[in-house]
Amino acid sequence: MKVNELTADLLCGKLVRLCAVDPDVFSKIFIAWSHDSEFWRLLAHSPPVPLSQEGMKKFIEKELMKDDPRNLFFIVRTLKDDHIIGEIGLDGISYTRGDSYVGIGIGERNYWGKGYGTDAMNIMLRYAFTELNLQRVSLTVFEYNQRAIRSYEKCGFKHEGRSHEAFHREGRRWDVIHMGILGEEWQALNG
Repeated sequence: MKVNELTADLLCGKLVRLCAVDPDVFSKIFIAWSHDSEFWRLLAHSPPVPLSQEGMKKFIEKELMKDDPRNLFFIVRTLKDDHIIGEIGLDGISYTRGDSYVGIGIGERNYWGKGYGTDAMNIMLRYAFTELNLQRVSLTVFEYNQRAIRSYEKCGFKHEGRSHEAFHREGRRWDVIHMGILGEEWQALNG
């Protein structure tokens, strides 16, 4: 790592920055996203269901109250206009094994397919490998989410397997693809 990188904003990329979650603000935004069934189908295994803003706010507050160092969640804001466009987090961090799962959702459709999610993921990987000293980050993605798969591949994730016909959606069974990246692989890409 170069010395000037130590003074750079660790949670800032080329297009976005990662910020703390404000339950009042984020619950309102997430509720709007959750009513977009395509967003929900890209994000969750469960069928889309209406959520209340108050219920979502309580859920977020409860998660944040746990103050569990094994789970770190951020909102994604654009650098250009500070607009909240998504969420990202590390889940189930094992500091002894040096691994974690990562999850991301870009809820604002105007920002899909334009590199914002890739930038957010690169920031999260930098944080995971350089600050948390993790060795490995894993994720799962639905086989029909080709845009996300391409984004993850750009970040250096490799295909590691799949759970065949793992869930039902729109009248058929779909695979869940397992992907992962090692710290040394990330370092080789980002030297």
